[in-house]
Amino acid sequence: MREINPLPLTDVKRLLKSQPAELRRSEREVVNYNRVLTWLGDEKDAPLDSELLLRIHAGVMDGLLPPHQTGRFRQEPVVIPDPRSGDILFLPPDHGDVPRLVGELVDFIRGNESLDPLLMAGLCHKQLVIIHPFMDGNGRTTRLATNYLLNGLGLRLGNLFSFENYYNQNVSRYFRQVGAFGNYYDVADKLDFTPWLEYFAEGILDELQRVAKTLAGRRTPETSLKAHHLAILNHIDTHGYITDADYARLTERAKATRTLDFNYLMDLGLIVRLGRGRSTHYRRGEEIEHG
Repeated sequence: MREINPLPLTDVKRLLKSQPAELRRSEREVVNYNRVLTWLGDEKDAPLDSELLLRIHAGVMDGLLPPHQTGRFRQEPVVIPDPRSGDILFLPPDHGDVPRLVGELVDFIRGNESLDPLLMAGLCHKQLVIIHPFMDGNGRTTRLATNYLLNGLGLRLGNLFSFENYYNQNVSRYFRQVGAFGNYYDVADKLDFTPWLEYFAEGILDELQRVAKTLAGRRTPETSLKAHHLAILNHIDTHGYITDADYARLTERAKATRTLDFNYLMDLGLIVRLGRGRSTHYRRGEEIEHG
């Protein structure tokens, strides 16, 4: 089953910021994915095993699958069809073999910790897709698990990194490279992982270059903040918040200019505006950039 979320990036950013109570399926997919990505960032010591894989799937598919299929290996056969013709492209392994195959993959990861992290993560990624352990959500679960595995192997990519950025450039190529064709039991011993591993490594390099450009273009306090900006931040650090009246006592800048100063710091994510009218005040933002 091919998982392509139709939401454009602008809608994704709005959705994650507003967190509406009622969600369409495409919106819930994004919220679930982001929630799992966040808590995986705090799972620093847990090994990537069957239990963690099931937890990832449960978070990814929360509210999208019935309970007996959420956070559980599939209990029925599936087929992978061509989305255009409907012809069967791949028959994954029988559902009864899924726990064993996932367990063998976990044992392989544990027994080959000296293997290059990129190769290990790439092998894990493709093998999980081929096993197709869940009724739905296999792609999202696999990509999150792969990112977690890379972090655990020492290649910490951070939250700026996203496999989707690269794969979405050519979705057909991704599925062609990561998938398999035919009956699993006929092709399992003949699969050549080399083309996929080359594509996987290219994707990581491409994404790391994008992240590097993003970071290079970011403004930091050292290069972006003036004395009056620092006065605002220092007042907040000392008193917990600042109002426009407080700022007016610290500077001779006009009211319109003071508003621009506050907006500038909010754009950088350094402060947030709270309250309305006379109760308007500013506090430190949740994400503070340090130089």
